[in-house]
Amino acid sequence: MRRGGGHRARCLRFFIFPPMAAVAVAVARALRVGCGGGRRGLWALSGASAAASPPAGASPGSGALSPFDRRLKRKQKNWAALQAEPAKCDYLREEETIEKLIQVDIAENALKNAVESEIPTVSVVADEEFLPFKEDTFDLVVSSLSLHWVNDLPRAFREIHQVLKPDGVFIGAMFGGDTLYELRCSLQLAELEREGGFSPHVSPFTAVSDLGHLLSRAGFTTLTVDTDEIQVNYPGLFELMEDLQGMGESNCSWNRKPLLHRETMVAAAAIYREMYGNSDGSVPATFQIFYMIGWKFHESQARPAQRGSATVSFGDLANIGGLLSTEKK
Repeated sequence: MRRGGGHRARCLRFFIFPPMAAVAVAVARALRVGCGGGRRGLWALSGASAAASPPAGASPGSGALSPFDRRLKRKQKNWAALQAEPAKCDYLREEETIEKLIQVDIAENALKNAVESEIPTVSVVADEEFLPFKEDTFDLVVSSLSLHWVNDLPRAFREIHQVLKPDGVFIGAMFGGDTLYELRCSLQLAELEREGGFSPHVSPFTAVSDLGHLLSRAGFTTLTVDTDEIQVNYPGLFELMEDLQGMGESNCSWNRKPLLHRETMVAAAAIYREMYGNSDGSVPATFQIFYMIGWKFHESQARPAQRGSATVSFGDLANIGGLLSTEKK
């Protein structure tokens, strides 16, 4: 038996929507799907980044801020990679493997364009609000920029929670309320000027303040919610709208206006450039993204202390040194 042969790899099952296997791999490798040393991960970090060159100007010498000889580590890893059977010592990195990846999307053509992966993969056409999977099936569910089009978000969260195994984790990203605010404002002002009124052209979004409550109500625990903004520059409004259509992100609200007059669009493009334009003539588009992590409850998870069980008041923190001395005596 080779070294490490006595360890049995834990095989995990998860699904991701929309079908972006590369995103799943990146998320799992980067986050190890955990919040603390006791949590399991999908993959161990490959270690490739550890061999990267030090930044320009970095001192190669030893010291409190540079305890490791990075050049020596590079030599060690290069030597190991050139051995006749380099994989025989990878048993720790292989401790957890992916048994199956399920890719889900509401659009069958999107599944045809899915990124190929070495992981065994199955594609399923399904709606996030009506997931066709049994309860306690998956170790991980990943949703990448899909849930902002869901009508019943609380139901979708409940569906995801149901198909997770106990101690399973949900990692999601969805567009937030400030997404495309430049486009929204420009179109509204142009319509008011040219047509005497306006209708919504950018879909409604969930507020980050509601997200934690919705996840908690669906049954998730140990919640983490964060927000970020990505700004992309475009030659103009028309190029932005063309790309949104190519992403499948065109407005599909029931109360949308079926047609925009060309003169209104031209006016909106001019307003966009005047109000938000960059010095080089391009225009920015802001995409606000909410990130969320939630776990399905398991007995092994840490729990908050019972309310009222604290023995020290926040007001006593200024005298923490004295309190510790008293306890030692």
